[in-house]
Amino acid sequence: MALSKLERRVRIKHRIRKVVTGTADRPRLSVFRSNKEIYAQLVDDNAGTTLGSVSSRDKEIEAAGSKLEVAKVVGKAIAEKANKAGIEAVAFDRNGFLYHGRVKALADAAREAG
Repeated sequence: MALSKLERRVRIKHRIRKVVTGTADRPRLSVFRSNKEIYAQLVDDNAGTTLGSVSSRDKEIEAAGSKLEVAKVVGKAIAEKANKAGIEAVAFDRNGFLYHGRVKALADAAREAG
């Protein structure tokens, strides 16, 4: 029996999460992509806390342009939040999504912004 898109993504997500964990000094940058929006958060898995989050729904994010451009702005914003919190390195968690398109744009923008 074929898996649905969601079941397939959840399987991939669990496979990734076995390896990728976040700590206080190197948190996990978790990305979630819906059809309209994109969300990113910094997670400390040891303490079970979210250190910071940014989404395309935030008022500071100008939702002008294509979804790819918005993903770049979100990536830049999460990097700035991480820098303010003193975080220099993160473990990237693509959350079962392919490293392509909006997910890749967010990651590249976060890398460029530090």
